[in-house]
Amino acid sequence: MAGSTDQLVRRVYDSLQAASCPLLQGLDLREADTMLQLLCSPSELRTSIMAWIFSSIHPNFVSKAASVKNTDFLDKEMAALGEELILCRRNDSDLIRGNTTPLRQLRFLEQLLTLIPKTAKPCGSCTDSEVLLSELFVDENLPHLRQMLEPALNPWPANIRALHKSSRSPFKPRKEAGDVAALLRKIQSELEQLQSKCDFLESPQKSSSFCASSLRLAAGDLQQLMTTFCPVYESNLRAHCSREPPSFSTETDIFQRVQQLLLACNTELEMLSEVSEASACLEEEVKQLQTQPRYWSHGEKLTLADQLKDFSRNIEVLLYQNPPEQALLTTDKTEN
Repeated sequence: MAGSTDQLVRRVYDSLQAASCPLLQGLDLREADTMLQLLCSPSELRTSIMAWIFSSIHPNFVSKAASVKNTDFLDKEMAALGEELILCRRNDSDLIRGNTTPLRQLRFLEQLLTLIPKTAKPCGSCTDSEVLLSELFVDENLPHLRQMLEPALNPWPANIRALHKSSRSPFKPRKEAGDVAALLRKIQSELEQLQSKCDFLESPQKSSSFCASSLRLAAGDLQQLMTTFCPVYESNLRAHCSREPPSFSTETDIFQRVQQLLLACNTELEMLSEVSEASACLEEEVKQLQTQPRYWSHGEKLTLADQLKDFSRNIEVLLYQNPPEQALLTTDKTEN
């Protein structure tokens, strides 16, 4: 992982130098650790480098970066622009400040540098002209180059010349010119219709979502999605898409019966829920009646258990004072 990080940080640093970043002028960094410290550690220089990259991608960001003095607000603006470029989220302030892992920061910087228009290739890599010249001057192409420098016209055989003369069609300039003019008028009308539909591209304040880099990035994402979808469609979805649509039953009253049953079920569930709530409330009342003291007779505040004990004690006293046999004799005498 350390080796890949070193290669990535060197590639990002070389890309910044190739893009002529003015903030790197006078810096001659050779070690990967020093480059990593510059690009992946929070500092004022790193914030300035990030602001320059975003200004190079989106020219309207230059005035905003120059007018903003608060670094926190500038970080939020860069995060918002990164979200428009579909490279980060609006709340990825740590990624903008440099408080995340170096690998994630380097990948983010590499993606940003690819969006800078007319960015030169990193130092040490060949230009397109050098590649073309190296392909032209290989050994197998040298005979073709000599023939181009000293061309020689070999006459065609008689049969080829006769075939060429017979296949030559008569020249009709007027008809071809008329067809070309009609085609040109048709294309011009279609172009005007497209321009009328895309008037937002000609507005003085273009949305950043329609800039060339955003459209290029969206087209790349669409291509990746289509590449992923095509195998899934061929392997799983094609068989289902070729089937005939299902035939629905004409007996629609079954849906009404199902709805009525569902409503009845919901009503019963609501009743059960209310019964459960009432039972819980009753249980709570009984518990409070048993545990919380209340005022009973004689102005005393007692719990139900204490009141029952007192009542039982009074009954025992009464029974002790008047035994059951004496109570029966007293009752018989009263009746006689």
